[in-house]
Amino acid sequence: MLNQIPGPLASFTGDGAYDHAGIYDTVVKRHPEADVIVPPRSTAVLTGTAESAPTQRDRHLQSISEHGRKGWEKRSGYTRRALVETAISRLERVIGDALRSRTDRRRLTEVAIAIAALNRMLELGRPKSARIA
Repeated sequence: MLNQIPGPLASFTGDGAYDHAGIYDTVVKRHPEADVIVPPRSTAVLTGTAESAPTQRDRHLQSISEHGRKGWEKRSGYTRRALVETAISRLERVIGDALRSRTDRRRLTEVAIAIAALNRMLELGRPKSARIA
């Protein structure tokens, strides 16, 4: 999956299923500057080098112990994952879970139309508010 990304990767976000040393190593090997934002499992422990040279996972565990899991989610940006999943869910409800076109050019058009329709629906349903005082 990482081989398909042509440019630099800023961050890799995944759920707890991605909490493996191999995932961290693979991301860092291909994109050394990338942040790996994966919630550690509840049974996770610090590595032996956490005091002298902490890994990203060690820093996540330390942040969780200092600020709690919800605090870590806010500080790390993990909460953005839920926003992305919600947006994808909305898009799938509008266009379905598969594209109907067979060529790339037509697929691009199909996605553009679906996104325009979704944005219009969201615009119609969003309240307009103005500050009075």
